[in-house]
Amino acid sequence: MRDQEPDPSHPGRRLSTKEAAELLGVKPETVYAYVSRGQLSSQRVPGGRGSTFDAQEVEVLARRNRRENGLSSGAISELSVRTRITLIDQDRYYFRGVDATELAARHSYEEIAEWLWTGRLRPGIAFTAPEATVAVARRAVGALPEHTGPVDRLRVAAIAAAAADPLRFDLSENAVLGTARTLIPTLVAALPPVRRGHRDTGPLAHRLWTRLTGWDADETSLQVLDTALGLLVDHDLAASTLAVRVAASARAHPYAAVSAGLGVIEGPLHGAASGLAHRLLLEVLDQGDAAPVIAEELRAGRRIPGLGHRLYPGEDPRARALFTLLEEMPRAAPGLAAARDIVTTTARHTPLQANVDLALAVLTTSCGMPATAGETIFAVARTAGWIAHALEEYGERPLRMRPSGHYVGPKPPQPLPE
Repeated sequence: MRDQEPDPSHPGRRLSTKEAAELLGVKPETVYAYVSRGQLSSQRVPGGRGSTFDAQEVEVLARRNRRENGLSSGAISELSVRTRITLIDQDRYYFRGVDATELAARHSYEEIAEWLWTGRLRPGIAFTAPEATVAVARRAVGALPEHTGPVDRLRVAAIAAAAADPLRFDLSENAVLGTARTLIPTLVAALPPVRRGHRDTGPLAHRLWTRLTGWDADETSLQVLDTALGLLVDHDLAASTLAVRVAASARAHPYAAVSAGLGVIEGPLHGAASGLAHRLLLEVLDQGDAAPVIAEELRAGRRIPGLGHRLYPGEDPRARALFTLLEEMPRAAPGLAAARDIVTTTARHTPLQANVDLALAVLTTSCGMPATAGETIFAVARTAGWIAHALEEYGERPLRMRPSGHYVGPKPPQPLPE
């Protein structure tokens, strides 16, 4: 006999994890991810290890997911964007069909950027910026208040670089590629170095290191940073990337498109998430035990940063790749142990795996970097991906990124307000 489908209309009905997953059309692990993000509430089964969920709450979430995915109106085509850049499939992701983690393990950030932009590898390429452009960007950034965050500095640097480029409105492929190869090193050069005596030479990761920490860099640390940049180059249509494509659809020049991405990335649910994981990791390191720290987070109703990802039912492949490299850094050992403690402790409440924000937190805490360092790494890395998406969008019909609003306000005509 076939199991009956759960009836969400029955008041007070509780669903098992399996039933909730079936109704939502997701895996059981994703149901717990919804709980961690505050989109579902759960109750422990008395005397058991499982959880139950309010049927009506699950149905509301299922309807919202269907609506957001365009399933209720058959408008999937309006919400999907054809792209040749990144594919996310199960617990792996690919850049132009090539495993992204393998690319990052074997090639520099600049080489991966070229692969995204052109589909060709250019071994040994290093991005450089004109001194005049860097000088303009540095002056603009230098005028900001001392407490200014890194993304604000990057945004101002991008605007200053645009103002210094009279050819910025040339959207031909070669022109945009030229802009990309100078804009990214300009952004890095415009960030103030942590200590004097730095050198703006060598691979981009080496130059960025001096903007993140005053500690001396060894080859292993620089390799981890360069790999982190390569892993974070792109991740399909994340919120900031969608903003970039909207700007490019309106034929905004690449500096403006990157500025749109930087405006979105600052949210705590996007680029700034690594800073929250950094602070959590420091607290666990300070107390020597994750249990009281996690307990306090849960008591306050906060989600645990650095855990779970809506696109990966298992471990984030970017986190897995970075953790493997971090194991080769002796000074990262305490941070790695604290990260494992966080994952193990939280698993008693909800089975979520580590994401890239937790891996970045291990890197930044282990190398004397501030909590904002992960956000800086994320923004610099993702700039190359944004340029790739802008290039792709420039080849599409202009202004196609124009969804229709679904009006739910008062039915017209209404009387004029007094």
